[in-house]
Amino acid sequence: MAHTPEQLCEALQAALGERICQLNQALGETTLTVSAADYLAVMQTLRDDPRLSFEQLMDLCGMDYSAYRDGDSPLADGPRFAVVSHLLSLTHNCRLRVRVFASDDAMPRVASVNPIWSAANWYEREAFDLYGIVFEGHEDLRRLLTDYGFIGHPFRKDFPVSGHVEMRYDPEQKRVIYQPVTIEPREITPRIIREDGYGGMH
Repeated sequence: MAHTPEQLCEALQAALGERICQLNQALGETTLTVSAADYLAVMQTLRDDPRLSFEQLMDLCGMDYSAYRDGDSPLADGPRFAVVSHLLSLTHNCRLRVRVFASDDAMPRVASVNPIWSAANWYEREAFDLYGIVFEGHEDLRRLLTDYGFIGHPFRKDFPVSGHVEMRYDPEQKRVIYQPVTIEPREITPRIIREDGYGGMH
């Protein structure tokens, strides 16, 4: 039987109780925020409790909320890094967004949900690669999109647009080498040229 958004919220409150940090509904979507300490147990409950039955992990990604500190967002004073997952219940025909903040900005860590949903494997590796979020309990946590010699995590807000190093093949050394970036950052503003009579109009 399909859950309405209201029924989903009731089922979440009944199954999770005090482990819910925040439960929001907006634009027909439900977002559940939990603590890093409760994250793994909550995700297990979301899959296994028959009132919820979220059998599928559809997506998982990292988030860097540091830019929110510049505005008046309610997230401005919170932790910098979070992991956001999207779950699907085929049984109840509903979706859920789950957000967990890593408590340590310097070394963001959350539990891996790969033992619960094997689909999390490459999603967590991607979030580790691009944001530097460590998934504790992941059996093969290594870079996925950047190469092994890459320095830094390119989706962090403070990562420079042109990167830290560039890679090229050196014909003298006959191998690939890394060197400091030589590209000068610049802002390109397109010029709009207006001329009398342009396009045959007078």
